[in-house]
Order: sequence, then C-alpha cells, then structure tokens
Amino acid sequence: MENGAAAVAAWNFAPNDALLGLTALSVRGVLGRVKAGMVEDGSAARPVIPMGHGDPSAFPCFRTAPEAVDAVAGALRSGEHNSYAACVGLEPARRSISQYLSRDLPYELSADDVYLTSGCAQAIEVVCSALARQGANILLPRPGYLFYHARAVFNGMEVRYFDLVPERGWEVDLDSLQALADRNTVAMVIVNPGNPCGNVYTYEHLGKVAEMARKLGIFVIADEVYAHLTFGKKEFVPMGVFGSVAPVLTLGSISKRWVVPGWRLGWIVTNDPNGIFRKTKVVDSIKSYLDISCDPPTFVQGAIPQLIENTKQEFFDKTVEILRQTADICWEKLKGISCITCPSKPEGSMFVMVKLDLSCLQDITDDLDFCCRLAEEELVVVLPGCAVGYKNWLRITFAIAPSSLHDGLDRLKSFCLRYSKPTKSCDKLEVFKK
Repeated sequence: MENGAAAVAAWNFAPNDALLGLTALSVRGVLGRVKAGMVEDGSAARPVIPMGHGDPSAFPCFRTAPEAVDAVAGALRSGEHNSYAACVGLEPARRSISQYLSRDLPYELSADDVYLTSGCAQAIEVVCSALARQGANILLPRPGYLFYHARAVFNGMEVRYFDLVPERGWEVDLDSLQALADRNTVAMVIVNPGNPCGNVYTYEHLGKVAEMARKLGIFVIADEVYAHLTFGKKEFVPMGVFGSVAPVLTLGSISKRWVVPGWRLGWIVTNDPNGIFRKTKVVDSIKSYLDISCDPPTFVQGAIPQLIENTKQEFFDKTVEILRQTADICWEKLKGISCITCPSKPEGSMFVMVKLDLSCLQDITDDLDFCCRLAEEELVVVLPGCAVGYKNWLRITFAIAPSSLHDGLDRLKSFCLRYSKPTKSCDKLEVFKK
C-alpha cells in the first residue's frame, strides 16, 4: 500500500487551497471547535445551553406561526410547486416580497427588484461573486459576520475593515471608513439590526452612511436579516429609504422574523430608484450568477404569498416581546459577572457583544480558550469574539427560552468565579477597546 508523500505525488489532484483556511471564518467552524471537548451527560437536569448561534427554533416559545406552516403545507398539497423555478425565483413570491418590503419605503419596489436565494447566506455568496474583479476591495464592519470575509476572499477580493464604536451604540466610524476607501472600493456592508452587537441604527445615522457611500462612489450592502426584530427605543429603518442617495442592495430572508432558518428562503433586493445597478450591469451579473447557482426549494417559494399575507401581527409581537424579556435578563445578569463588561444594552436582533477582562481570570489564555472550557465544564456554548473579528470579546445569543437563559447565565457566572484570581478585584472597564 502506498503511503506518505510518494502516495500523494502519484495523483494529479489536490484541494483548492483557498478553501482550506476558511473554516476559521465560519461561525459553524468556530462553534465546532468550541464544542469539540464537550460531553453531554444526557441529563434533563443539566442540558446543553445553546447561546452561540442565532437559531431559536428548537424552543417552543419561538416556534413559527401556524399560518406559515399552513402556507407551506398548502403549497406542497397543491402539486403546483414540484418543478424547477426560474433562476431569479417564482414571480408571485418576488411580487409578494416586493410589496412586503415596500411598506417601509418611500417608493414602490417591483417583482423585478427581487432575486430569491437559498437563505441570506447564499445572497451574500451571490453578491460577493457578482462584485468580484481584479483589484477590487470591499469594506466590512468590525465586529461583524465573517461569512462576508470568507466569500469575498474566496472570490479574490481584498477585505478592509472599518470600526463600529461600542460607546456610541456600535455606530459606524465614518472617518475610519472614509480613510479605507480608494478607487478600487466597490461597496460597504452594514448590518442593521446588528449581528453581532444587538444595535439598531437611527434614521439620522443611516442617512450619514448613505451620504458617505455617495461621496465615495460605492453602494451599500444592507444586511437586514433581523429586520423588525427591535425591542428598544429605536425602530427599524431600512437602508433602502436612502436608495436615491446611494444605491442599496438589501439582503434579507424569512429565517429570523418567521423563525424558520431551515426553510432556506432569502432575497437580494435592488433599492435603486435611479437605476444605477442596471446602468452598471450589476443586475446582469447577479442574474448570470443565479443561472449557474442553486435555487431555494420551489414549494417554499410557492408558499411565500400566503405566508406573508396570512401571518398575524400577534405572532411578530409575541416574538419581539420574548426577545425584549431575554435581552433584559441578559443585561441584568451580565452586570453581576465581574470579568465581563457589556458596553450597551441590546436593542435588536438576537445577540449582545461583551468584553472579557482576562486580567481577572487565571489559566485562561484568550476568548477561544474561555469558550472551549465553558462548553466542556458547564455545557454552555457561546461564540468567542475571534469569530466576529473582535479578540477577547464574546457574542452571546439571548434568543432562547427565558428559563434556559437564566440557567446558562448562572452557569457562566459560576465558571467565571471558579477561574477568578483570588487576589484581584476586577472593576468594570470604563473604556472599551479591542
């Protein structure tokens, strides 16, 4: 039997080197490392507490609306949605989504402005692929969802990071953004409501972002997968409101608001009253990529008109109210953990970013080490900040049942006390730095 280098040399194939390092930029990949040493004890008294990813669908209090289930069941039973769909998606679904999104805009979208994707993840893939050209760069927020980084790098684009400012509610540092841009910059990404920070941007701040994009000659990729999941004083404002100032590609899905991430239905929407995307053939590039890409399930597309039309406001209100309660729980209980500081109370999405003070802890080397030991010893899973570009911070998901959140945060506090340095008093930090 052949072995070693000689065996490898005997074959003509090899892996794509560009892919081998991308797992480190994946939430799935990082959480896999965090959970690698965790052994579930199978006891109902000590279940695993999943505070590392934004999928609350396993908890009964976050189950999707019955109208959504009925819409999918009806689409399946009709026998009309078993075939391939058009590459851009079924027209009734696109028309329904355009009408749904137009409610919050000063202009009307059409079905032709909507392109359906297999979840928001594929929307990111499509946009990064459509933009890729030699020498191009894209501006991404830090902290941020590193899937953008992975897709951009895989497509040969340069990634440049602008800062979000924690003491200003994670607003975009527009000065740092402007300093990064040059003639090869094509777009910037803004996530609102924020993943991983739990922030919600004001109308005024979004207007400044749009003006900056116009000044730089770039467009805005607005990731609004958590649209309308807000529970603070700020209401959700879509970036598309400013589409006449600078063109906006809005990315969204039914995954979060309807709590059905496994249904894999997302979209790319051109918020562009001036028609710049068509004039520059960005739209043609998106369509071409979709021609060689996979589609979301046809029966889910077929369910979209009824899903949107029939879901009652009470369902959305209930989801937001639970998130309000769990955000409050998270905010209050984190105050009692000396080695963790939360710069601002979350107002939207399902997450909060908190800073670790490693000087308070013994035998913990960094955020990844902290999370691995927490999972192994307490069966509590949180995401290390390195997975969102913020070393020695943590992203905590509060979109779980309130009772489970109480349990998870109590275990987190016990873990921190166990590793606390006995001779040091750890005061809350007043300045938040990476």
